[in-house]
Amino acid sequence: MRIVRFQAGGEPKYGVVEDDIVREIAGNVFGRFRPTRKKHPLNRIRFLSPTEPTKIVGVGLNFRDHAAELGFELPGEPVIFIKPGTTVLPHGGKILYPKVSNRLDYGAELAVVIGRYAKEVPTKRAARVILGYTCFNDVTARDLQRKDGQWTRSKSFDTFGPVGPWVETALDPHNAPVRAYLNGDLKQSSSTANLIFDVPYMVSFITRIMPLFPGDIIATGTPSGIGPMKPGDTIEIEIGGIGRLRNTVTRQP
Repeated sequence: MRIVRFQAGGEPKYGVVEDDIVREIAGNVFGRFRPTRKKHPLNRIRFLSPTEPTKIVGVGLNFRDHAAELGFELPGEPVIFIKPGTTVLPHGGKILYPKVSNRLDYGAELAVVIGRYAKEVPTKRAARVILGYTCFNDVTARDLQRKDGQWTRSKSFDTFGPVGPWVETALDPHNAPVRAYLNGDLKQSSSTANLIFDVPYMVSFITRIMPLFPGDIIATGTPSGIGPMKPGDTIEIEIGGIGRLRNTVTRQP
């Protein structure tokens, strides 16, 4: 099932994507809900972020090919960081290139969307707290990351968390293709089979540190091939079994 948050006149709504239409749902998407008879053409809706997370927990250096690309040893446990909820940008939105940065990078990632309150979750029960999966772009001001020596500023600007276009509830996260296309050219191509720490382990590890709430996102890491974007570029993140997240880059006004 593909769950989309959208606007088609009036208040934001949740719906289920069925081929080229969206069927509105009644009830709580993080609890019990049912499809209604009200439909909208998929090409006529305005996409919103699939969720409104309190936080995005990123996992750094979590692909074997990315670690090899950088010449780093594999980490012994996940290296995590926080992106605030204010970074969230929906499918079709514009990534703002900050005036204070000279190097803005893309990073294709599988995102885990939390579906219920999660604290100290055992690995074998991780699936119970997951609503589904979506595409994520870990936009990073790479020059500021190197300058600061830590990651908070470089990953926290408004629009630095493109996510969407919807949440897929029926994905196998253990072997999903992960790709990035810059202006139509393939730049990243790997699979979640190359993750150092898999999804159940990450859910358990993170919830032993902090609680996760419905709508929160775990960004599971990016493969090799990261690179810069410039104003005017179109960046697409594709996860096999989900679809493509598309955004453009524009200079901060």
